[in-house]
Amino acid sequence: MTLAGTLQAAEAAAPVESLDVVARMLKDHLGAASVSFLITDFTGSSVVRLGAAGSVETDEPAQRIALQGTLYEDVIRTQRPGVKQGAEGSLVRVVAPVTNRGDAIGLLELFLPAAPSPQVMREIGETAHALAYIVIANRSYTDVYQWGRRTTPLSLAAEIQHRLLPASLACEAAQFAVAGALEPADLVGGDTFDYVIDRDTVQLSVTDAVGHDVQAALMATLLVGALRRSRRAGGDLADQARQADEAMREHAGQGYVTGQLLRISLIDGTTEFVNAGHPWPLRLRDGRVQEITPKVDMPFGFPVAHTYRVQSLDLRPGDRLVMLTDGMLERNAASLDLPDLIVRTRELHPREAARALIAAIVSANDGHLQDDATVMCLDWHGLGHSERDAATGADLADASQPSRTPQSASGR
Repeated sequence: MTLAGTLQAAEAAAPVESLDVVARMLKDHLGAASVSFLITDFTGSSVVRLGAAGSVETDEPAQRIALQGTLYEDVIRTQRPGVKQGAEGSLVRVVAPVTNRGDAIGLLELFLPAAPSPQVMREIGETAHALAYIVIANRSYTDVYQWGRRTTPLSLAAEIQHRLLPASLACEAAQFAVAGALEPADLVGGDTFDYVIDRDTVQLSVTDAVGHDVQAALMATLLVGALRRSRRAGGDLADQARQADEAMREHAGQGYVTGQLLRISLIDGTTEFVNAGHPWPLRLRDGRVQEITPKVDMPFGFPVAHTYRVQSLDLRPGDRLVMLTDGMLERNAASLDLPDLIVRTRELHPREAARALIAAIVSANDGHLQDDATVMCLDWHGLGHSERDAATGADLADASQPSRTPQSASGR
């Protein structure tokens, strides 16, 4: 099975059948008893097995398989294939990560008649990597992949909210890794996060529209649309903030949105930062967490005269920056030692760290949030990292740069 042949077979099939075609090819090639793809749900705490296209009942809730304590969880966390040998004579289970640039899309699971050789494991890993591209290429044509990520029905507000998020919730580049996680409240608020990588910069934003339910989601849509419009037109951070503020004033009535905008140069490492009435970010450096306290300007759309100051953040190679919304700090969440949790999860990939922080907030509130909880986690490796290993996700760093642990560097 070559990469070109795998992609060609997938493209020849209908979008909803592309994974089934690859699964059948892999099954025939390796003599597997079964091959299946499992997709991660919105929360990242479970997976859903997607069967053959004809057997997917999209009018029923997806069957959720909890990750905690399973081989699936180990493979997603470490981004290394897992092999589990049963009793003598039984099938061998192989689970491989389906991941692209740090975005853990799902898992490839096979049951083989015998323990796989190193060559077979390489073929499984390469096919799993190809599946990530196949999912990305086909998910815009069908709702099957969206259906698989919904282990609980979404409200209208939640549907709007999820569609505002970036298509991939995590991304790895040579100079950085970033990931976001969002847990909607029982009555959905207006939290969003976004990021984009351009030739010379990476830009991040975290925003929180006042209020709950559909109205908050509509304000979030207005705000995110204004930011993206300005950004895609080449606007700098000051222009993005100004246009977002003008859009809110013109179309949102008395509503307003708090937010943070961050732009980092991939040329010289300089940072630009706008804080529009939002909680300060947290920085992990040398094992200690510190709240960064730049000047705070008015929220976007706030009905008093104001301007936005573009400030700088002190960000060095090896730092982890955590941007969050007030749902991470309010009510029962206030009893959680967030800085300590950030320290305890420092060896995790940003994808896993963000999910761990959200899970802790949900647990502190007994599973019922009064406000959306959102977090973005950025690991800044620095400009000395110009390449990364696409097979492992590891950064190919200059010897002078701080190294990362194998666990934190893992992930395609």
